[in-house]
Amino acid sequence: MPIIVNLDVVMAKRKISSGDLAEKIGISQANLSILKTGKAKAVRFSTLEAICRELDCQPGDILEYSSEKFE
Repeated sequence: MPIIVNLDVVMAKRKISSGDLAEKIGISQANLSILKTGKAKAVRFSTLEAICRELDCQPGDILEYSSEKFE
């Protein structure tokens, strides 16, 4: 998939655990894990907004587009 999720990188820079972030944004750790691994088929803008608010970042810090084909 050409969308790369860099959420784990931003979380590491902010020194926040998955459990803490999930609790602060109001989603389960399982759903956050699905998002972090790039297995999510969609993300709600409200969830993206909450993540950016808690991590003090922009959506482009978390999501990246690559035109390279992945196999």
